Formats: sequence, C-alpha cells, structure tokens
Amino acid sequence: MNRLNRRIVLSAAGGGTLSAALSAYDATPSRPSPPVTRHQVRREEVEALRRAVAAVRHGDSRHGGGSAPAQAAAHLLDQWALPLFGRPLPAGREHELCVICAELARLAGWAALDTGRHAAARRHFDRALYWARAADDADAITYVLATMALHAALYRRPATALDLIQAALGSGTHHASTRVLSFARLIEARAHARASDGPAAGTALAAAERLLDAARPGTAPEWLDFFTHPRLAADAAEIHRDLGHIRACFTWHEQAEAMAPNAFTRSVGMRLAVVATAHLKAGDLEQSLALGHRSVDVLQRVDSHRARDYVQRLVFGLTPHRDLRPVDAFLTRVRHELSAPAQ
Repeated sequence: MNRLNRRIVLSAAGGGTLSAALSAYDATPSRPSPPVTRHQVRREEVEALRRAVAAVRHGDSRHGGGSAPAQAAAHLLDQWALPLFGRPLPAGREHELCVICAELARLAGWAALDTGRHAAARRHFDRALYWARAADDADAITYVLATMALHAALYRRPATALDLIQAALGSGTHHASTRVLSFARLIEARAHARASDGPAAGTALAAAERLLDAARPGTAPEWLDFFTHPRLAADAAEIHRDLGHIRACFTWHEQAEAMAPNAFTRSVGMRLAVVATAHLKAGDLEQSLALGHRSVDVLQRVDSHRARDYVQRLVFGLTPHRDLRPVDAFLTRVRHELSAPAQ
C-alpha cells in the first residue's frame, strides 16, 4: 500500500488498530493470515474497521474507483476483517462483522466496476452477497443485489438487472429499511430506462421517490447516507435522458444541483456530462459545451474509467461539429485532461 493509501486508512480508523494489517500489504497472501491473538474481538476493533470503511466509501465518491482510498477495500477485507473470524466473537459482533465484510466486498466490486474491470467486479459482488447472506441482514442483501443490478444495467444487460432487482425486492420487502427499498426501486427505474420502457421506468421512479420521502432519519444503514433526494434526482435526470425526455431531464437536474461537488465529485461530474448530452439532443450546442466544461472541471482529478466514458459519450455527440472552434477547443481539452487516469 502506498503512503497516501496507508495514511488515509490509518487516519480514518484511528491509527494503531490497523497498523499490523496494513504493514503487510505489499506481500498479500492468498488467504488471510492467522490471527496473532486468540483474545475476543474488541468493540474498538470493529469500530475502527467501520470508520475505515466509511473512509473508503467517501474516498471513492470523491476521487473515483482507481484512487488509493477506493483500492483499499479489498485489502481491508482480506487482511484485517476476515482474520477476526479466527478469534472469539460474540453473536452480535459476528453479525456486525459479516455486514462490514459485505460492504467492503461491495466497495471492492464498485471500485473494479469504476475502473473497467468487470469480471473482477462480479467476483467481488458475489463475495459481498455471500457475506450479506451470512449476516442474514435484509438491508445488506437488498443493497448488494441492487448494486449488482446497477452494474448489469449500466453495461447493456437490463434483463439481468431486472432479475436481480426482483430478487432484491423479494428478499427485502418485509424487512429492509425504507431507504434501501427506495434505492432498489431507483435502480429498477434505471434498468427499465436502459431497456427503453418508459412507463415501467416512470412507475419505479415514482415508487422510489415515495419511499425516500417516507424514510425516517436514522433508520437506514450508515453506508446509505449518500442516498438523499438530490442523489435520486441525479439518477432521475439520467433516466429521462436515456428515455429521450429532455425537459424532464432538465427539471430533475435542477433538483440535483444541491449535491456538493467536494463530497460527491464523481456523481456531480457525471450528471453534468449527462445533462450536456441532453442539451446537445435539444440542439443547444452552447449550453451543452458549457456543461461539458463544468463536467471536465469536476472530473479532471477523479480516477474513474466510468466517468470518462460519460464524457466520451458527449464527445461522440459533438464530433460532427468539430469544425466549430468552441467544439474543437472542448474536444482538445478532453483529450488533454481526461485521456488518462487522474494523478
């Protein structure tokens, strides 16, 4: 692990409790090392890992799946979380640890997806589902299945995505928190939009919004703290762009503007690229370029293959206009600033 990565994770976890695990990063074994002690797992150790997981999650959102914080997820799972199962664990703490393992594996899968490593992403998501089921945690199971569905929807497998969403809703309808169910319905809407089924997408999106409005503060897992109305609005803008509902895309985009770029950097940059393509479809080249430049401003330090793909979709749409000086300037900027992972 490079120094930046180690510093981020140790700082988030409170320091010493992770030192031994992180020091062996460069010689990762094929299976977790045996625990160095047989003492019962302490509450402080689980809390340290929980804080480290939060640091990974927030680092991924700000810096992308190729960044040091995001890439720490798999190491934390294999080298610190899993060895704790070799020590005595009270039942409640074992459940917590299984849920943490599920979230670490999900984050590792998301980082792989974000950097274009789709086979690795599927392997990590399978591990995440295993640990969520081991915990028998409805929120974790539903969230992992919804994430797997989003992966399928984003990469031209909407039928698979809808099957996964049905599994998610079937497993979680009676036990998962309202906010988690709202997220699952939102992913269902995205899958329907990718399949060009406007009525089904609209029904699922309306259900997601109702559920989110009904969610009580403090009742959802901490790892879903990002899922607010502005985040739903950002996804809704993309749903309507995919369906060709340009005016609705603009309306949802306005509601999503409350998302802070310094906290949700990748999401904000991708949404700007989405709305830029919608303006291009509407024939407003000037506004499309303005939002395109804003997208590059936000994404230039984000290490995300997926985010660059969103900008490339805009580039593809603008290419027929490349003889215009403002368009050529934008295309040149993208080549120079987004052609390689952020440093």
